[in-house]
This record gives sequence, structure tokens and C-alpha cells, in this order.
Amino acid sequence: MRHNLLSVLLIIVSVSLQAQRIEPIPFADFEQWAVRYIKESAIVGGKTSVLYAVAPTDTIRTNSPFEYGKNGNIWSVSNAYAKVMGVEKGSGTLTPEYRDTTNGYCCRMDSKLEVVRALGMFDLRVLVAGTLFTGRTIEPIRTQKDPYQNIDFGVPFTQTPTALMFDYKAVISPDNTLLYAKGGVGKPKEIAGHDEGHAFVVLQRRWEDAEGNIYAERVATGYERFKEDVPQWQNNHTLRLLYGDITTSPIYKQYTNDVKLNNVRRAMNKQGKIVPIQEVGWAKEGTLPTHVIINLSSGCCEAFVGHDGNTLWVDNLHWVFEY
Repeated sequence: MRHNLLSVLLIIVSVSLQAQRIEPIPFADFEQWAVRYIKESAIVGGKTSVLYAVAPTDTIRTNSPFEYGKNGNIWSVSNAYAKVMGVEKGSGTLTPEYRDTTNGYCCRMDSKLEVVRALGMFDLRVLVAGTLFTGRTIEPIRTQKDPYQNIDFGVPFTQTPTALMFDYKAVISPDNTLLYAKGGVGKPKEIAGHDEGHAFVVLQRRWEDAEGNIYAERVATGYERFKEDVPQWQNNHTLRLLYGDITTSPIYKQYTNDVKLNNVRRAMNKQGKIVPIQEVGWAKEGTLPTHVIINLSSGCCEAFVGHDGNTLWVDNLHWVFEY
């Protein structure tokens, strides 16, 4: 009897393994990084900022725009080179960090209150969350007024995974007061709220009209918040993707502002202009995507708002497919 039961269990495990396929996502083991050295203008201190990009290994020692999307790389990051009215500055909230001998390096994202001393007399304060996403940042950044005008969200993708799998840990502030710091002089404003790390995945079917407008149907959605400290690595964590209309699902009811259609995402059209992605509705069952947006961040609030000190670590991103 025990022998028969063991045989049945082995068959169940075997069938389960055969029914699932796991594929690594390019560069998402975080063993390759490009290192950039940006010499900042004297007016803001003249120091050299070190910026990292998830990309083929390289060292760049010039104040030049980084070309995202080359050599099969799908990732961009919150680190950026800015040149505003001739003043050059580097901003870095994402770095590689050594994890262990088995896993090598991981990706660390920090929410930071960056302080820039201008003319050696007064300080400008900006709260920036560390973020990793699929797409491109178009450098140099010319203004901080609209942080999304330089971001081409998403990359071509035609598969239908059931989940995003990754390792993670987190440090999340318990405070219920947020810093509102958008580059002003003096102490940042404090407002009520709680910032949390998050992960989301959006699959879209996109098309473009003759005027360069980009439209999309939402094929699938995955969303999760990291609300408190997770001090130990959680390996092979899975974020499930929900296909079609998710307005009756628990994640939509809880996070409507984050997963609703037309939520502050833009892309570059064929004319080379960044325009809004106009999501016209939820795709029908069986619709294949054309693009994917993956976004992992140490903060979930609007740009320049959050907790100074939130940190999210991620490693070993994979797609999960079930037959």
C-alpha cells in the first residue's frame, strides 16, 4: 500500500514539473552592469557621480547619453544623466550588490532624498525611488517637471506567461508620513501616507495610427505591494498574471489607481516622439500581446514622493509558463 502511494505521488510530481516551463529573462540575473562616471558641473559641486545600468559589461567615462535597448537588453533604470540649461548632474538610486557565492550579484533599489547644493549656498531636495523597468530612458534629462516625458515604456513581447518569478527582500519604512520633495529649496513638505515597494507586469497589444497616436488593449496584469520589511531572501516568489478584464478581481479593487487603464505610461512612436499609451479596453481571451512592461520599485507613490530609506532587492527574474 505504501509503495503504491509513493508511486502515485511521484507521478503527480512528475506531471506537475512537465506542465510548467520556466524561462530566464535577459540580463535579469544581474551579473552584467555598465558603469558610468558623470562629472557634474561646478555650480552643483563638481563631484563625479557613479551610475549603473543593467546592460552588457562596460565602463563609460564621458558625460554622454546612455543608449538603452542595445545588444538584446530590455532594461532601463531610475539612474539618469541630466543636463538642464547646461548644468550636468547624475542621479543614482539603483546599484548592483553582491548577494552570495551561489547567486552572485543582485539589483538593489533605494528611495533617496537627494540633496543638491547649488552655487554652494542653497540646497535643492528631490525624493527619487529606485526603479527597474523594461523600456528606455531617453537621455539627457532636460527638466524634472515631467519625469515621464523621457521614458519609452515597454519592449516587444508576444508570449503569454502565467507568472513572473523572482527572488526578493525589502526594507519598508513603517512611517505614515511621506516626504514631498520635487526640487524645492528648504525642508521637504510632509504629507500623510505610506510608501511601499511594488512589482507590476502589464501585457499590451499596441498599434499606432497615421498621426502617431499609440493605442493598446490590456492583455494581462500582475500587481503586488511589499508593505513591510522582508529581511530574508524570498526565493522563487511568483507574481501571477491575470488575463482580460480584471475589474472584478481583488487586486483591482485594492489597487485601482495602480492597475487601471491609461495609468501614466508613454512610449516612443514611429516619428521618434514620446506619446501617451492610450489603453482603449481589456483584451478578449486569446489575444496575443505585442509589448510587456515590467516595473519593480522601492516606492509606489507619484514621482518625487515617498519614504527616504525604502529599499527593495531583486534577483533571478524568470517567466513561468503553464501548459
